[in-house]
Amino acid sequence: MDKVVEAVETAKKEWNEAYSRAKEHIKAIQGYGKSREEQNSNSLPRLNGLAQDALALLSSLQFRLDLLAPQLPTDDQVQSATALLDSWKNESHNLRQSLRNANLQAKANMRKAAQEERELLLGGGGESTIRRRNLQTKAGMTSAAESITDSLRRTRQLMVQEVERSASTLMTVEESTGVLKKAESEYKGHRSLLMRTRNLLSTMQRQDVLDRVILAVGFFLFSCAVLYVVSKRFGILKLQQKVTAAIKAGMVGQAKIGDRAVANGINDNAVHRVDVPLDRPMRDEL
Repeated sequence: MDKVVEAVETAKKEWNEAYSRAKEHIKAIQGYGKSREEQNSNSLPRLNGLAQDALALLSSLQFRLDLLAPQLPTDDQVQSATALLDSWKNESHNLRQSLRNANLQAKANMRKAAQEERELLLGGGGESTIRRRNLQTKAGMTSAAESITDSLRRTRQLMVQEVERSASTLMTVEESTGVLKKAESEYKGHRSLLMRTRNLLSTMQRQDVLDRVILAVGFFLFSCAVLYVVSKRFGILKLQQKVTAAIKAGMVGQAKIGDRAVANGINDNAVHRVDVPLDRPMRDEL
């Protein structure tokens, strides 16, 4: 069987079941208030809620059939599904009208029952006394039930507030966890950057020490060279001064000897002259 045809058959079956339940709930609403036992077992709002649920299911089945009808394989099946959909719409409309009428009938039954109850309470006799006692007992039970209901409602509100608080706390914890994970990842990145920076600083410090040592050694060698050059220069100057003084002293002595020889009549050829060459080259050891 085709899947669309099977889905249509399933929708028909669900429609029949929901339609039967809706009619039963509407019938129960229509007879509500006639008997006290039935009024105590089922409340009118509960019956209305069940009927509304059944009608909502019928509406969803109508929508499903409306979607499935054009997908049927043959035209006859499409036409049959369309006719069935129209009949479902009419039946759903009739059920809603019956539900409104049943609620009106239930209200009338409740007013009639209240009137009969009032007449019995106002009348005399043992039956009215027993009825008043029963009503008092039921009123106490009703007030107790209402107090319990209020207490349960407050407990439910507290539980809802606690659940909301727990949810907000959980969200806060999750956000904090995300922030901590992000901070941890950033810390790891900064830690690697700090390690690289520390390594670079250590390298720079070693290079700085090496540069200082090189500068100190260079300055020391330069100072030694300067001292050596200066000492050599001062030594050569002193030597030149001594040579110049010796030359000048030799020239002065030669002049005195010549004068003495002339004075004594001695021949110049007989005097041994000390000739100091003036143009003797001077050697610079540097």
